[in-house]
Amino acid sequence: MIEPARSFDRAADEYERARASYPSALLDAVPVAADAEVLDLAAGTGKLTRVLTQRYRRVIAVEPLGGMRAILERVVPDAEALAGSAEAIPLADESVDAVFVAQAFHWFANDAALGEIARVLRPGGILCLVWNEHDDERESPLPAAYVERIAELHASALQAVRAAPPWSEVIARGPFGDVRELAVAHDHVLDRAGVLDNARSTSWIARRPDDDREAIMGELGALLNGGVFAIPNRANAMWTVRT
Repeated sequence: MIEPARSFDRAADEYERARASYPSALLDAVPVAADAEVLDLAAGTGKLTRVLTQRYRRVIAVEPLGGMRAILERVVPDAEALAGSAEAIPLADESVDAVFVAQAFHWFANDAALGEIARVLRPGGILCLVWNEHDDERESPLPAAYVERIAELHASALQAVRAAPPWSEVIARGPFGDVRELAVAHDHVLDRAGVLDNARSTSWIARRPDDDREAIMGELGALLNGGVFAIPNRANAMWTVRT
């Protein structure tokens, strides 16, 4: 079985086609000026990067996986794409005004990564974590059997996330101030193929051996009818100031 964090390269195309984007309004309250130089860390295929390039003067996107980074370079040419990781950011000390991390902080919520983020941030700069999650306050349009099977498949991966310390506690170990949070509701609209691509792009399916992965995708396909689904999502932001 492939290491979970590296499994995304196996489903980079599906990730780009089917993962949710982020509403620009989510960043309206985050105090980063339009003329800022910002870093999108672990940028993937650029789901947040394309939002950042519309808001800020200079955007650098660091992504360790070659397949994801190749898509990023193609779809967000206005960003400067670099190979690198959270534990080894290829930037000079105090070189950016903000570091954004979208849907990835759980992969590197550790002291080494936090130290690197603090190193490249200018004093007074912003660390902003961004992620999408299902909005449980609104009813899903997906068939109940499909939702239940996805939950079963995801359960083991969620155990590790729930066992980890809260991100606010991790951030408190570094030179950062109080954490603030906000959320924006939005819909993730997908057709049947998009829903299945979204499932295939998750680490807890993408990391499986080929036969196992295809069997699961066949099972999920049998549970999903045709149509277009407006899946209720909530985009979240957690931000803090580098002291």
